[in-house]
Amino acid sequence: MSISSSIDAKIVDQVTALLGREPRGLEAIEAVDAKGRPSVIRVASLVDAKPFPTMFWLVDKTLNYKIDQLEAGGLIANMQAEIDASDDLQASMIADHQQFIRLRDANMSADIKARLVEQNYYDALQKRGIGGIANFIRIRCLHTYYASHRVVPNTIGRWLDREYLID
Repeated sequence: MSISSSIDAKIVDQVTALLGREPRGLEAIEAVDAKGRPSVIRVASLVDAKPFPTMFWLVDKTLNYKIDQLEAGGLIANMQAEIDASDDLQASMIADHQQFIRLRDANMSADIKARLVEQNYYDALQKRGIGGIANFIRIRCLHTYYASHRVVPNTIGRWLDREYLID
């Protein structure tokens, strides 16, 4: 998938610098930092003719570093233990993933949807939530949850903001 022609070349250059490579499937800048620089990008659901379930990517280096540090400190395991013990957290996470699937579908072009259907990937993609996660009550990567949270608030993102002062 080529980069959308509606995205300014300067923005593409900024995202390229943040990623360390040219972005593939870039569709939009979904969130910016306090200085107006890209923080979260939206990526197409089909990239290089392959399904791509992770719609939002966190490109903000400061936020990525903070989350890297939390993950390295074992935060995912600690949060997962709390989730495993809470029906309310589990229900909230399931709702977050279902909302994400609807949002991804709403942002999917008719052409991409048709190609996913043609390749028998569309139905499988409809079962993948934030970050491509199939088990909606598991945390695999805090970065993907937080990227999505910066666009549409979710349980894990709010938790990070509240408990770990990410935002």
